[in-house]
Amino acid sequence: MADSGWSTDSAEAVYRSRDPVRNLRLRVHLQKVTSSSLLYQSPSQLVDDLIDLTTFNPQTSASGHSRGEVDEEEAVIGWQEKLFSQFEVDLYQNETACQTPLDHQYRQEILNMEASGGRKNHRIFTYTDSDRYTNLEEHSQKMTTSDTEVPSFLVERMANVRRRRQDRRGLSTSREGSIVKSRIITWEPSEEFVRNNHVINTPLQTMYIMADLGPYGKIVTEGEKRELWKYTISDVSPPAQREEEEREQRVFKDLYGRHKEYLSSLVGSDFEMTIPGSLRLFVNGEVVSAQGYEYDSLYVHFFVELPDNWSSPPFQQLSGVTQTCVTKSVGMDEVAYFSYPFTFEASLFQENEFFADLPQWPVLYFEVISLDFWQRYRVEGYGSIVLPLAPGSHTMTVSTWRPVELGTLAELRRFFIGGSLELEDLSYVRIPGNFKGRRLSRFGFRTETTGSVTFHFHCIQQSKAFLEPGFSWKKMQSVLGGFYKQNSVFNVLEAFQRARRRMQEARENLPQDLVSSSTL
Repeated sequence: MADSGWSTDSAEAVYRSRDPVRNLRLRVHLQKVTSSSLLYQSPSQLVDDLIDLTTFNPQTSASGHSRGEVDEEEAVIGWQEKLFSQFEVDLYQNETACQTPLDHQYRQEILNMEASGGRKNHRIFTYTDSDRYTNLEEHSQKMTTSDTEVPSFLVERMANVRRRRQDRRGLSTSREGSIVKSRIITWEPSEEFVRNNHVINTPLQTMYIMADLGPYGKIVTEGEKRELWKYTISDVSPPAQREEEEREQRVFKDLYGRHKEYLSSLVGSDFEMTIPGSLRLFVNGEVVSAQGYEYDSLYVHFFVELPDNWSSPPFQQLSGVTQTCVTKSVGMDEVAYFSYPFTFEASLFQENEFFADLPQWPVLYFEVISLDFWQRYRVEGYGSIVLPLAPGSHTMTVSTWRPVELGTLAELRRFFIGGSLELEDLSYVRIPGNFKGRRLSRFGFRTETTGSVTFHFHCIQQSKAFLEPGFSWKKMQSVLGGFYKQNSVFNVLEAFQRARRRMQEARENLPQDLVSSSTL
């Protein structure tokens, strides 16, 4: 069937079919519009043909029959079927004009055709894909007389493209003996060079259905009156027989079955299900970039901490180190693009009813480390992020901080010698894993904000609870909503702790008399 985006100006369309193109048959009907032919047309066709009737010359039409002209012709043409024109018949009958094997083949066919009574076609002829015919100015010609006509998408894409033919000789390469004088490689081609030398070699096949509308016996016409011709093209391909349709259905069924087996061999025949009361989390992550740091060579070390009731396969690696990356100036910032991928999976086991209690979620801890010209390492920042609670794609940017020492001496030592204060346990960024108390005091721990790191997460969650009959989408939303509430509670508690520390520091810096008066 035809695509929807066909041009109304040039009346062109693109048709697609799954059937072999060798089954295509087109009926081409060509008719010269005369006063007598108008009497046998319907009113709608009569109105269309009367538009250009002012250019019709009845004397030319009447005299045409005396010269053997054909005013109406119909031909059924198959794909790549060759119909010779009168010019080709006269040309190939001369053996000296035949240069290629194709020319000799055409000559033999024409001789056999003439021996059997001559060609049946008069005005309609064809150029097949094997013929040395190319309308080089096709992209600049108009199909109608409309001023608003624009070239179609196919015409624009095929403009300035030449087909590679095996029987054509190169015109741009000159030889003296066996020495090629043209350059094989052009290192800096111009746009005009690319247009003129854009050659394609694809399985694309073309075919032209032509019509000779000139007076009989003339190749070039001069001073002839304008004439009106009408042509129609219809699909007359024979319908497939019932046996052929059944055989085609069996072939497609076998093809799709083999393709399904191939995909099953790639994925696996058995889909591994989780045990009841468990949730499996698959994460494909990426350390995208880091920005806002002082030095221009950075790398990131990270690991994933699994809370209680979570586990991972023994072969699973929960930590990683990116490559060392040099920063790039982007606006006012220096950005290091890592694009470092990582993947892991973890499973959550609940002894009681699944999702009855909101579980703790895995946390990713990371540190940004710099490397200068003298191979000196410095910790530029620490950070952590709770993995996304909902499945899907997520992009998160995390700000980092680093511990600092008071005084200028510590910063000078860090600048000239390297090294800095470091955390022995990265989990101290949030709550250390070995902490069992009720309150965690960080009094006296001084930090400063440094830069930020961007992550991409693609998360998949699998649980048998999602397949239970009583598990509805509403319940799913409540579960995810509870996860989001849990994350929001964590964020609120952390913000409250930060605000409380700032308030305590502010009170410590106030004079004692103001503190005592505010207490009263």
